Amino acid sequence: MSLPHALLTALIEQPCSGSELAGRFDRSIGYFWHATHQQIYRELARLEEAGWVESLPPESGRGRKRVYQVLPAGRNELKHWVAEPQDPKPQRDELMVRLRAEAVVGPTGLHKDIQRRLELHKQKLALYQNIEARDQALKTGSRKARLQHLVLSAGILQETLWIDFSLKALKILSEKPS
Repeated sequence: MSLPHALLTALIEQPCSGSELAGRFDRSIGYFWHATHQQIYRELARLEEAGWVESLPPESGRGRKRVYQVLPAGRNELKHWVAEPQDPKPQRDELMVRLRAEAVVGPTGLHKDIQRRLELHKQKLALYQNIEARDQALKTGSRKARLQHLVLSAGILQETLWIDFSLKALKILSEKPS
C-alpha cells in the first residue's frame, strides 16, 4: 500500500484540512499504515501537484485552514489501484530472526522484549475491541460500514495472533537450554 492511496481514501471519506487529516489518520488508517504528520503534509503537496487533490482557499478570517478534496483524477487513480491485483507481501519481521538467533546463541534476555511486546499487543487489542463495542453499526450497517468493520476485525485477529504467539514464545524461552 502506498501513502498516497491511504490519503486519497481518507479524503474521499471526508474532505478536511491537513491537520485534521493527520489527526483522523492517527485514529483510523494509521493503525494499519503508519505515517508521520510531516510525511502526510509532503504527500498532500505531491497529490495536489499530480492533480489528484485540490486545496480550497481558506475561508475568511485568521487561522482558517485549507481544506483538501479529491479530484476526479484522484478518485480514478484510487479505483485503478484498488482493482490492481497484488500478491501477498513476504513476511519481514526482525522478531522471527531474533528468535532464530536466540535458538543458536541464547539465552539472551529476549524474553524481556517479548513480554514488553505482549503488553503492547494487549493494549492494541483492547483499543480495537473498544472501537468495535462503541460502534455496533459497523457490524450490521451499510456495505461501507461492514468493510470498515472487516478491517477492524483483521486488526483484532492480528493482535490476538501476536498475543498467542508471544505467550508461546515466553513459555519456550522460560525453559532451560538443552
